Amino acid sequence: MSKTINETNDHLLLALYKQDDTRESAFTAIVRKYQQKLYWHIRRMVVEHEDSNDILQQVFIKMWNSLADFRGDANLYTWLYRIATNETLTWLEKEKRRRAVPLDSEEGMLNDTLAAQQGFDANKLEWKLQQAIQSLPEKQRVVFSLRYYDEMPYEEMAQVLNTSEGALKASYHHAVKKVETFIKNS
Repeated sequence: MSKTINETNDHLLLALYKQDDTRESAFTAIVRKYQQKLYWHIRRMVVEHEDSNDILQQVFIKMWNSLADFRGDANLYTWLYRIATNETLTWLEKEKRRRAVPLDSEEGMLNDTLAAQQGFDANKLEWKLQQAIQSLPEKQRVVFSLRYYDEMPYEEMAQVLNTSEGALKASYHHAVKKVETFIKNS
């Protein structure tokens, strides 16, 4: 099976990272390559820019601390998405506890945050979509985001979320139906 250009570039970057004299430049190149994708992946789950940046910083710190031990069992891209997803879910859990928000009112908290965003207009389809996504249960929100926005194949999503492809397909299907219903009824 032939490797894609991105996989080849990632292998080169990882090899450069393992050398003392090129470690920092390789790390910087990896950050530049994946920063925007990871930022938007996180941002769709937490909504606020500042929180997204804070979580992204944690992802890159974790990457710096763990990259030397990266075995390459998964693609670098998949590994980074897994770290970003886990860091975001951990942050959301901490935020729920900090705010003492019951699990069933998380949707309201995220919708309030969304409504406070500059330029928010509940009548625009793009904002309705965002509200619909924020109304999804946490796992469906992650699956929907990875599939709809990042166009991640189910095989990679299974690696990122450590679950079966079948479960992801079902979760995405349910999420799409809920989003469609939300938009039709709003």
